[in-house]
Amino acid sequence: MRITGTIHKLGDHIDTDVILPGRHLSIRDPAKLAEHCLEGLDPDFAKRANKGDLIVAGRNFGAGSSREHAPMALKAVGLGGIVAASFARIFYRNAVNIGLPVLVCPEFTMIAENGKVATVDFVSGNIDYEGVNYKGKGFPEIVQAIVSAGGLASYVRQKLSGNSDR
Repeated sequence: MRITGTIHKLGDHIDTDVILPGRHLSIRDPAKLAEHCLEGLDPDFAKRANKGDLIVAGRNFGAGSSREHAPMALKAVGLGGIVAASFARIFYRNAVNIGLPVLVCPEFTMIAENGKVATVDFVSGNIDYEGVNYKGKGFPEIVQAIVSAGGLASYVRQKLSGNSDR
């Protein structure tokens, strides 16, 4: 799970209401959710984000309510993943459950710059940026399997059908 993408740098305490405003919680279609992703912070984010791009954020990313809509909107935009100094626990778990790669690496988040490119290996935790390697904590094996499957529901379906080697 190695992603090379353009960085969209965000600050600390980006909560789920900022990621996806509450007025859009009745939307179930991921493509429609994507249209509203981060609109309160940056109205053009969904139009500017490209498949495989990375969000790099500060502390407590995804704080607030436990809504799955927030990581679903980020995934639907096409993001390759998120690197943050820290995540709200429920957001981290929801991201894994829907198959959105997330990584904690405070050192990298302090120096990453908006618009630059980084390569993140979510399995090993290695981040290559501007010729320097940063080390976050990679995914445990079970989390790798869940994210690789596209989320918890897909992982369980694979396990139940016998189409999984884990």
